[in-house]
Amino acid sequence: MKNSLIVIFITLVIIGFNGCTVTSHYKVNSNLEYEYIPKVERKTYEVFGKEQFIKEIKEEKDFQSFDDEFEAQEQISDPFEGYNRVMTSFNDYFYMNILNPVAEGYAKIIPEDGRVAISNFFSNITFPIRFINNLLQFKFYNALEESERFLINSTFGLLGFMDPATEKLNIEKHDEDFGQTLGYYGFSGGYHIVLPFYGPSNIRDIMGLVADLYVSPINDTGYNDLQYKIPDNPEKSLGITTFEIVNRTSLNLGKYENLKKDAIDLYPFFRDIYTQNREKMIKE
Repeated sequence: MKNSLIVIFITLVIIGFNGCTVTSHYKVNSNLEYEYIPKVERKTYEVFGKEQFIKEIKEEKDFQSFDDEFEAQEQISDPFEGYNRVMTSFNDYFYMNILNPVAEGYAKIIPEDGRVAISNFFSNITFPIRFINNLLQFKFYNALEESERFLINSTFGLLGFMDPATEKLNIEKHDEDFGQTLGYYGFSGGYHIVLPFYGPSNIRDIMGLVADLYVSPINDTGYNDLQYKIPDNPEKSLGITTFEIVNRTSLNLGKYENLKKDAIDLYPFFRDIYTQNREKMIKE
């Protein structure tokens, strides 16, 4: 099993270092809504591996005609597009027909205050991910505040079910993950990949996700190495993760539907949202 994981990891690294291009199909307008970009106004970006993070492909001066320029913009390197479209449709069907109805039923049983408390607990207990990645990005003050939040919420906040650090002391959470850390050190996203159930991602963030799972207390990966792990087998890990996702979804009912109503083509819509958000998070 370990050898298989090593092979997969090395393969992802090799693929991630290969260059690719991606074109934005959506943008955020002045009303903070996602707007479809006409083909003639789209910008294509070339994503590199170790040498550069991302750069815009400048408009060539020697295009002989508008048709040549238009044709060049359409040549997008997206080798997994066919798979990504299928998986986007699968995830959309799963969300609308399984996860969303379950979350709605769950919300009718558990009061909102209870669901918020559960959300606070999961946020507090996954403190190691945020703490380690703030340190790795030399955000020492943020890491200190994360430590303060964990100590305060774990004690005065009744094991994290309450959030006095935010509500009483205005100590905000600083979300960072290993995907952002890799981006901080110049690793490009690589090819866009839609994961089943999880949604949009890329080579870099998949590598980061593996590291996040290793240090996360609610996942059994690394159980033999880290003593603070809660689940000790994949079944318990799956159960805890499923419960957390259902609870989180119940607190965000309707947001997914409102987001995707602006999409003309669901796959590039979610791809562009994801890419833009991750770039923004890495730069912050």
